[in-house]
This record gives sequence, C-alpha cells and structure tokens, in this order.
Amino acid sequence: MKKILLIEDTPEILENFTEYLEMQGYEVHAADNGKGGVSLAIEISPDLIICDALMADMDGFEVLKLIRSSDKTTEIPFVFSTSLSEKIDKTEALSLGADDYLVKPFDLSKLLEVAKKWTEIM
Repeated sequence: MKKILLIEDTPEILENFTEYLEMQGYEVHAADNGKGGVSLAIEISPDLIICDALMADMDGFEVLKLIRSSDKTTEIPFVFSTSLSEKIDKTEALSLGADDYLVKPFDLSKLLEVAKKWTEIM
C-alpha cells in the first residue's frame, strides 16, 4: 500500500483529502502544520507528499526546502496544493524542487490522478 503524507492547515480540506485517498486504497498520514509535516515525512518516508503552500506556522515553500535538504526525504515526490494560481507562484514552486502543482479548488478526481501519477513513479 502506497503512503501519502498530506500537510494542510485547513481541517475540512485535510479531512476530505484524507478520507478520499483512503477510500482509493492509500495509507494516508496527515499533518495540520508544516513543522509536523516535516517531522512526519522523516519518520514515515511516504511515497508522496501533498502540501498546502500557505500555512500559518511554516509555509509550503519552507517545508519543501527542508524536505529537499534531508537525505531521507529528498527524493520523495512533492506536490503543492494551493490557491496560488498566478504563473509566478507555480514557476517558483517548480524551480524550488516541487514536482507538481494543484490549484484549489479542484475536483477530487484530479487529486487521485496526481496521486497515481507520482506514486507509480516510485
């Protein structure tokens, strides 16, 4: 069973994504802030990380930098899930090492498509 780590500070979104991906057969681990997400990533070595870009304690860009700087997590596919839709934001995210970028709101089928794409690569 493939493991996905969700890092999202909006409780309703975190719950919806978690339930949906679990129903699709994934083992889902959830963190409601960036710091907890980084710790969990190092602890569980997920097959994919899906992370919100705008969070209060530590934004997704900071999370990505920490994930990419650790030998244990540097190769894990990292996808931003964000309401930042301007081209510059996507360009910055990809240049920092993100693998993909989902713009909210999106259909849950898009979430599944991205999850399948990046967990099959592993």
